[in-house]
Amino acid sequence: MEKKTTVSILSKNRLLRESLARILTNKHGLEVADYSCSSLPIANASRQRDTVDVWVSDSLQCLTDNGLPRHADHPDRLARCVLVAMPDDPAQFMNAVRLGVLGYVLQEASASDVVSAIRSAAQDEAVCPGRLTRVLFDFVAAQKNRSNANRERKQFRLTRRERQLVPLVERGLTNKEIAAALSVSEQTIKSHIHRMLRKVGVEDRLSISAACEDEQASV
Repeated sequence: MEKKTTVSILSKNRLLRESLARILTNKHGLEVADYSCSSLPIANASRQRDTVDVWVSDSLQCLTDNGLPRHADHPDRLARCVLVAMPDDPAQFMNAVRLGVLGYVLQEASASDVVSAIRSAAQDEAVCPGRLTRVLFDFVAAQKNRSNANRERKQFRLTRRERQLVPLVERGLTNKEIAAALSVSEQTIKSHIHRMLRKVGVEDRLSISAACEDEQASV
């Protein structure tokens, strides 16, 4: 016999609890837990830790206030949780993601959307509206760009001019040739190269480029 996904509904809104219970009760493969109190006592939550597969609520605070179980592999996150009837608010969405919520369903969503989100969460899959997915993408991209910018500033503490010399050294140009290309004195280039060797921690000029490439690859 196929094991059903047990769902617990937590909300201070009785109408929402009862409506969700009716929607989920007749859905194939889903089973609503036998309580629907507005504030689940921590003792009850503890007894249900091993039997509830997905926790559903319309409030992140309601979830956290009720002492719900944590993720087995990530103790700092909640177990499988789905938030429903939520506002289209990127800040609230990102806060839910940080805590480990797997589903974020908006107020305008249909009953089938809610059911689909619960089934996905039961399979450890994350679900959210497409426009909030873009919020996640933008956040990750911003973090990456910020990391790259910070790394570039710290990378061997090379000055802008010294970084400009790296590809020229890589091409095998002599100090005299580089000086001519940049319209500076040969002694100036020699001083730059000497400082670069010391900063990068290599003994010959041809190793400068390789070391810088290794540093970029680790970003």
